[in-house]
This record gives sequence, structure tokens and C-alpha cells, in this order.
Amino acid sequence: MSQKDWLEKDYYTVLGLKKDATPDQIKKSFRKLARQYHPDQNKDPQAEKKFKDITEAHDVLSDPATRKEYDEARSLFGSGGFRFPGGGGPGGARGGTVNFDDLFSSGMGGGISDLLGGLFNQSGGHGQRGPKRGSDVESEITLSFHDAANGTMISVRLSSDTACDACRGTGAKAGTSPRACPTCQGSGMTARASGGFAVSEPCATCHGRGLIIDTPCPACSGTGQGRSNRTIQVRIPAGVLDGQRIRVAGKGTAGSHGGAPGDLFVVVHVTPDPLFSRQGEHLAITVPVTYVEAALGAEIGVPTLDGGQVRLKIPAGTRSGRTFRAKGKGIERKSGRTDLLVTVQVQVPEHLSQEAQDALRAYEALAGEGNPRAGLRAGV
Repeated sequence: MSQKDWLEKDYYTVLGLKKDATPDQIKKSFRKLARQYHPDQNKDPQAEKKFKDITEAHDVLSDPATRKEYDEARSLFGSGGFRFPGGGGPGGARGGTVNFDDLFSSGMGGGISDLLGGLFNQSGGHGQRGPKRGSDVESEITLSFHDAANGTMISVRLSSDTACDACRGTGAKAGTSPRACPTCQGSGMTARASGGFAVSEPCATCHGRGLIIDTPCPACSGTGQGRSNRTIQVRIPAGVLDGQRIRVAGKGTAGSHGGAPGDLFVVVHVTPDPLFSRQGEHLAITVPVTYVEAALGAEIGVPTLDGGQVRLKIPAGTRSGRTFRAKGKGIERKSGRTDLLVTVQVQVPEHLSQEAQDALRAYEALAGEGNPRAGLRAGV
């Protein structure tokens, strides 16, 4: 996700937290909301979008370095615009604002970081084009229910920008070199007066690059960039949820000027299973039982995710819809296996022989249960 996304989204509000929330509070709030809005549990059409927003907020706030970067970006930019100090704004307008849609389309290679470096360059000297972190990359995968529950290793093919092989990223034809821009002296920025302030802007001669390329590289047309196709192995942990984002540190776009690479975020989509579903961290299944088994009690075999069976005792008088817990028969996690939640559903036969009908009428007479709906209105 980009810094622009950060400025438009208040992740603390998404998780129902204050800005000074502790890591433990962030974790607890995420788990609570993830259970509440997971599409398997919440059938509201908006639940899936809400779940993805919650996961995105958790990814940013749970990582100390990313959270610090997010907080710093939002402290400098308000809810959509940056207000110049004092009375002078762009064009002399008092209290003017710069919309960050304009900032991101200003043509500056360094985005917000370079812009701020130019705006607040107090020394009046050349801007410093220091290390810049690479961009984050996002990819989507689809897993079977079994692979998502058990965990798996997948291959992710990525296509991203990289340094041009022919010019090694300089943008100049092999055997030549770029030279410092004479207009900005290699800083990439020029200053102009506006409303009593010296406002920095990208150099019109070199377009903010700080360099002039007299003989562009024919392979990349002077951009210094090429395309790289690579395949990396990503381990998907056991118990991953549909819509969850897996962060793989350092596998995004390469940084520039010695900067760290960005991260890879893998969005997981899980195909439904005809037998099993998820209830939080636990596995769930609904199994049919006969009226006789529910009334008299029985021991039944229940399928497990690994292809085996677990024996479950159904007590006499079990009602349809009752859920039993088979401990340790769910999903394998680092802390141990979760549980298998078994919901029984009493099956009523559609067709009965005459002998079976006679037997049920004889049972009705012997049981003497009467009308079970007789006291409904009295209880209101």
C-alpha cells in the first residue's frame, strides 16, 4: 500500500483504538473484529470489505517500523491536505492547502519524502537524494480449504521494475555517464518565492532527477529501469483465513540509493469445502443423525480433515442443531491442534412404510407428550 493510502485511511479508527494503543490492544482488537466480520461467520454483504480493512489496518499497526512511518506521515499531512505555516500558501493564498493527489502526481521520483526534503531545506544548499525504500508489491493466490488449514509452500511469480542491465541503472549509454544538471547543480530541486516563503519544486531542466543524460541508453530510453521476472517461494502458515494478507519482508521492489527493498503482501483466497468450514481458529462440520440416534443416544463416526474419523458419543435426547467439541481434532497450529466443532442435524425421513407409520403412532400414544405448542402464547 502507498503512503497516499495511509493518508486517506485512519487505521486506528478501523480497529476502534486510540493512537496510543499498545501492541497487545492492537492484537486483541484485531482478533475480536476478525471473528465478528469474517465472511464465514458474517453473511452481511459488507462484512468481507470490513474484514479486509481490519486486516490491512492490523498489518500496518502491528509492525513497529511500519506503524512509526504511518504515524509520521499522518502527523505531517492532515485529512487530505498539507497546510503551509503562517499566512503564505501557494500563489500567496492565505492558509492555502496542497491536496496530496497533486503531490503524488508532481512528477517527483521520491514522492512525499523528497518533496518534504525540498520544502524544509533550511540550509539553502543542494537537496540530498539519500536512500529510498523500495515499493511494496501485492499478489493474490487461491488455495484449497485443506492447504489453507494445513499450511503450504507456494510459488509466486512477480514482475517488477529493476535496474536496466545494459546501463546498470544509470540511464546513459554504455561508455558514457550522466552529468550533474547545471540548473539545480545536481539537487533536482529549484526554489521560487511564494507568499513570503521559498518553495522548492522539481527542476524543470532535469525533471527533478538532478542529472542530465546526453546519450540515453537505447535499451531503456534513458530511464535506467528494466523489468524483472522472478519466482519466489512463500510459506503460507496453517490456519490462514480467506482474505488475509501475508507479509513477506524484503521481497518487494528493490530500493534506490542503498535503500531497503519493499515488502511483498500476498492476499489469500480460500475455496470453500463441501464438508468443513471455519469458526475462528477451530474447524467445524455438520453431520446428520437419525431420529432414533438422537432420541436414544449413539456413538457415531465423524470425518476429520486428514481423512480419518473421530468417534463421538451422542447422548439420548439430543436436539437438532446441538454442537459437540472434539478436542484436538481441528487445525494444526504452533500451539497445538485446535478443536473440531460437530453440529448434529436430525434427519426426518421423507417416506415411511405403513409398518413404520403404525410404529410411530404407537410410540406417540405411549409417550403421551401432548401438544408441544400448547403453551406458546402463555409464555409471551
